[in-house]
Amino acid sequence: MNHELNYVPADRLADVKEYYFSRKLKEVAAMNAAGKDVISLAIGSPDMPPSPQTIETLCTEARKPTAHGYQPTMGIAELRQAMARFYKRWYGVSLDPDSEIQPLIGSKEGILHVTLAFVNPGEEVLVPNPGYPTYTSLSKLLGAKVVNYDLLPQNGWQPDFDALEKMDLSRVKLMWTNYPNMPTGAKAQRQIYQRLVEFALQHGIIVVNDNPYSFILNEGERLSILQIPCAKECCIEFNSMSKSHNMPGWRVGMLASNKQFVQWILKVKSNIDSGTFRAIQLAAAKAYENSDQWHQQANVETYARRRRLAEQIMQILHCTFDPEQTGMFLWGRIPETFSDVEELTERVLHEARVFITPGFIFGTNGSRYIRISLCAKEEKMLEALERIKALTK
Repeated sequence: MNHELNYVPADRLADVKEYYFSRKLKEVAAMNAAGKDVISLAIGSPDMPPSPQTIETLCTEARKPTAHGYQPTMGIAELRQAMARFYKRWYGVSLDPDSEIQPLIGSKEGILHVTLAFVNPGEEVLVPNPGYPTYTSLSKLLGAKVVNYDLLPQNGWQPDFDALEKMDLSRVKLMWTNYPNMPTGAKAQRQIYQRLVEFALQHGIIVVNDNPYSFILNEGERLSILQIPCAKECCIEFNSMSKSHNMPGWRVGMLASNKQFVQWILKVKSNIDSGTFRAIQLAAAKAYENSDQWHQQANVETYARRRRLAEQIMQILHCTFDPEQTGMFLWGRIPETFSDVEELTERVLHEARVFITPGFIFGTNGSRYIRISLCAKEEKMLEALERIKALTK
């Protein structure tokens, strides 16, 4: 039978593209299949394991015959209590584990749930430029209007509140922030968190601070927007175990806010997914007990060694960067000799066989930048350095 069918996707797909890494990794896989051995310095997927006690707890709990049933969407009490202890220990923030915490299947899905809970189609969302692409793509998929606000190097990649105050904010429901910042590496600052809380309260906007990088290359005080008085009234904070605990594939994150916000978000989430496997939740609770020494070695010392190699790669490529930036990546401006960033990244990929990220995927303010991930073994980063040296001779 020969039917002439005219299937078409939903209109919303016209506003988004396939995620850059989803598309580009297919190309890298084809190069690897052809024997080209590409070194990836592109994605922030920690290559180190979680702590031994985390893995042991997972194995022990998974062997129990009673561990395999559905779990509550709000998460088990043991995990929520561990999250509350984690916030008290590292940030000095008190959270009620029964009402002010919602475990997530990673922060990425939290963007979906929060947007569904607070933003009607046609209402506006403030998204940083440059910023995590999912803030933009999910907002568009859900019918929200994305309004970019600039992060610029002359402001240390921090929000320009004078510029924000000049905008029409009457239809803005959410503002996405991300400090320590990705991709720029700008540090979290208490005074900026203070300004954000004041801005949110003044304009009736909910600020959502995405905070997965506060342990990476940070030997000082860990900052949370929830440390600011009244922040719970108007802010939501995401945190994730992917980066800080070497658990990206486990998909465990959390959000914290006031009781009413958490209830609204849970109402959405309970209609979309179910709770995470119990053994994973119990293992995550154990991971939150990792020692200061574990965090120092995993999140500071290892990344510091890799960071020095990333800086050498930047220098070989004649890119400039702020040596004070933090986090899991190194962000650098390309030289004026290149017409655009892909001229550099594509040459490095196809001639040196090293995959680095072009900054345009994070917004127009990243169009002259590259981002190097620190999630590769030192020997691989050394090899990438040598390949790029040979390319630039």
